[in-house]
Amino acid sequence: MKKSIYIFSEGELKRKENTLYFESGEGKKYIPVEATSEIMIMGEVNLNKRFLEFCASSEIILHFFNYYGYYVGSFLPRKHLNSGHIILKQCEHYLDKEKRMTLASKFVEGALDNIRRVLKYYKNRGKEVGEHLDKIENLAKGMEGCKNIEELMALEGNARQEYYSAFDKIIENEEFSFEERSKRPPQNRLNALISFGNSLLYVVVLSEIYHTHLDPRIGYLHTSNFRSFTLNLDVAEIFKPIIVDRLIFYLLNKKMLGPQHFEAALEGVVINEKGRKILVSEFEERMKGTVSHPGLGRNVSYRRLIRLELYKIEKHIMGEKEYKPYVSRW
Repeated sequence: MKKSIYIFSEGELKRKENTLYFESGEGKKYIPVEATSEIMIMGEVNLNKRFLEFCASSEIILHFFNYYGYYVGSFLPRKHLNSGHIILKQCEHYLDKEKRMTLASKFVEGALDNIRRVLKYYKNRGKEVGEHLDKIENLAKGMEGCKNIEELMALEGNARQEYYSAFDKIIENEEFSFEERSKRPPQNRLNALISFGNSLLYVVVLSEIYHTHLDPRIGYLHTSNFRSFTLNLDVAEIFKPIIVDRLIFYLLNKKMLGPQHFEAALEGVVINEKGRKILVSEFEERMKGTVSHPGLGRNVSYRRLIRLELYKIEKHIMGEKEYKPYVSRW
């Protein structure tokens, strides 16, 4: 299985013949080309055209983050799986209001089902989240009454806000109180964790889309306008609760992250480098972890699970099989 490489230090990414390496003050670290799917660049790194050419020929994706851990952009090699027919079908499902609404509803349905799974999990372990769960159940019943994407997104936003308000009861740590959802910049430590974790998931989904016939620029729940990519945001909604949120609960309840891993910056709060390394390490372990797949009858990794979800979306837009979002079984 190919893996992700994370670079936090300052240095230079270089190519030497058929190898790649990262050179910093600590020396050279070679990158196993055939075993690398993507490079997450979080430090101040220099690279040149020769390096990019080799990444393109080796189908290695580069994702760039700024000093504070915010996603900046990606280098995607020219797709070898481009399909004009699939792109036309994606556009057809976007331009047809009914077809778009069907897919967008499925993404929200999957997100809310997995949110409820998370809350039920913690309710069964003595956390007092029953009231939040009931409110989300009631909100979910209103999905059928949504007439357009805006109403659907508003319902999803209300449900997620109710869900976030349960975080304090799950974490039970005053140093990581939720208060309210804040972004760009996050206003407290918990929001900083959510934003960084979500960014990691967005780029993983983007990388997986690259390995399908789908075009990441055409989403359905999130409007395809002047954003670079939207389909990865749609699909990530399904997996945020069971990958990012549960990881955050694990890290905080195990005391693996504390106030010392955060700093004030950009008129808000960000995770420092040490904190990002801890989260990234556990995130990668989570992505490699396996879960039972009902359709295959065997265990697959979470990363593979995302790829399989994309294949299901392909089949839906091709008219082969109606899309049903993944719902966790634990």
